[in-house]
Amino acid sequence: MGNLVLLDAPSNLGLRPPSEGAVPGCYKTPGVLRDLGILRRLGASDGGVVTPGRYVGTWQPGDGVRNAAAIASYTRALATRIASVRAGGGFPVVLGGDCSISLGAMLALRRSGRYGIAYLDGHDDFRHLPAAEHVGAAAGEDLAIMTGRGADDLADIDGLRPYVRDEDVLVLGVRSAESAQLAAAGIAHVTSETIMASGVSVESAFAGLDGFWVHVDIDVLDPAHVSAVDSPDPGGLDPAALVSVLRDLLALPGAAGFELTVFDPDLDPDGHQAALVADILERTLR
Repeated sequence: MGNLVLLDAPSNLGLRPPSEGAVPGCYKTPGVLRDLGILRRLGASDGGVVTPGRYVGTWQPGDGVRNAAAIASYTRALATRIASVRAGGGFPVVLGGDCSISLGAMLALRRSGRYGIAYLDGHDDFRHLPAAEHVGAAAGEDLAIMTGRGADDLADIDGLRPYVRDEDVLVLGVRSAESAQLAAAGIAHVTSETIMASGVSVESAFAGLDGFWVHVDIDVLDPAHVSAVDSPDPGGLDPAALVSVLRDLLALPGAAGFELTVFDPDLDPDGHQAALVADILERTLR
């Protein structure tokens, strides 16, 4: 993986408000993990922070994607920073933030070649029109957006739709109840139930591509381990299984970067779940 460069992407622009007048707390995750010494524990260089625009929670059906203009601007800025890290020989480790930060990574890679994505998430993040009645929160739509489904303001930034081709996506850890749309679209996926029962081989994944990005929504874990997320659904991975899959992926040639998303410190008042997330990162990336 080369020199790890820790980059904060504290954007919550892609999530719905958790309650009226509140904002999603995932923007606090980079700071919490840094407080736990993650920079030192990974032996990483400090890549700084890409600061998002203002979060606006108000939204009505028909408004399009919430905070779309701010997300588009952030996607460009994050893509530029990730490209800079890679150009300098670094391996970006991006601490989110919500899943919409994945658009920045895939835009950066799309600009330099044909890349895939290992998408570890408890949900398919594939909501799009006309399959869905409406869209609204980019963090539940980012896999659809990066594969070219959605409005041009997010799915076709700089005329580069799609940022990743359907056949270059591998979704891992999705709950079986969420996998029907992926199957219908022909997108490769392995459910959390399958991984926990028999594991998964990624040895031949992304062969022939310029490389691939690794996305981790921490809700891929079962809420018995980490429940401090916006949509904690049962049936997920345990930490050992997650670390094993990630280490196998990162051992493949072509790994281009890694991101962590959706952990919400506001839902972890005693900090024990954050400590587990930091431990998972260290076990995976050291």
